[in-house]
Amino acid sequence: MVDPFASRPSPKLIFGNGALSKLSDAVREIGVTSVLLVTDKGIVKAGHVINAQSILESAGIRVHIYDEVSENPTESDAARCCAAATELQFEGIVALGGGSSMDTAKACNFLLTNGGKMSDYHGYGKANKPFLPFVAIPTTAGTGSECQSYALVSRESSHEKMACGDPKALARVAILDPDITDSQPLPVAVQTGIDALAHALEASVSTRRTELSAMYSEAAFRHIARAIDDIVDCSVRGDDRGHMLLGASLSGLAIENSMLGAAHASANPLTARYNVIHGRAVAIMLPHVMHFNEADPEAAKIYVRYSNILRETGISRKPLIDWVADLVGRLELPEITADASDIDKLAAAAALQWTGQFNPRPLEVKDFVDLYRAAFALPKPA
Repeated sequence: MVDPFASRPSPKLIFGNGALSKLSDAVREIGVTSVLLVTDKGIVKAGHVINAQSILESAGIRVHIYDEVSENPTESDAARCCAAATELQFEGIVALGGGSSMDTAKACNFLLTNGGKMSDYHGYGKANKPFLPFVAIPTTAGTGSECQSYALVSRESSHEKMACGDPKALARVAILDPDITDSQPLPVAVQTGIDALAHALEASVSTRRTELSAMYSEAAFRHIARAIDDIVDCSVRGDDRGHMLLGASLSGLAIENSMLGAAHASANPLTARYNVIHGRAVAIMLPHVMHFNEADPEAAKIYVRYSNILRETGISRKPLIDWVADLVGRLELPEITADASDIDKLAAAAALQWTGQFNPRPLEVKDFVDLYRAAFALPKPA
């Protein structure tokens, strides 16, 4: 028997090398003739903004550029983007960049169309008025935000990540062009790649998984697993960028239909407390959470299935969790030194994270304490 489910809508995906050239067609398809292009200075420097602007303006589409996106956007970042946008005349929004550009663009859409502040929309479906049509163009293979209806925005005071979701926030079209991910620095590619892998793995065992989300998760895993070794070794070859970008977007669709778990719940407090990049925080916690989840029979069965995929495709003969731990162990990224006195605070914060409630094994604060102690090789108190 197949369990009943209701799927979330997804954007139209335009995938392929050179797909950015289809931008003007996508904008016309959503019915607008002027756009706000939301991006960051790094994307401007890489030349992607001028290319996108040229494609749009050559088709008679007017473009306003907002390039002040910050990493890990806060409520005030969203408000600044909205304030700048209020002074302009446009009919739709284009996000060009990584997850921060996507989140800022979606947050701006909330505020422009519905007013208030981002904390008003913490949760799902709290916006009553229509949104502006939105096109998403990821330049990194990681967050899958281009396929999700959530804007992740941090509270100014506590740095808590708020998931502000609404079906109207979803992109109408997502353009997936592997060529434009070539400009991302290798450390960024590594961290976003591990995050994308974590998305596929956490969504696959989420308590809200469905037949549809399971298909997205497995397809995402197959694509990511083919390329992630090269990404981690900084030896990108051939179709690696295409596999990673498509895998990240499919992971985003899996999340949209099933949510995440304790690896993300425990990673977010690390980002807030130590200002560590999200992908690095997730990488630290993922193998330990998977070991914890292995005690759940259904999760263990799914992990065995993914281990078989690794073996059948010739990627690795290691069991899935060992393969993940090996990937994380090879990351050449700055270490985080967690003080034993921080563990209780981190665990208390992790227990409040929304994603943790969808983990296959329920967790209490003491479980998060054990996970953090394992991740940072801290002895248990006597």
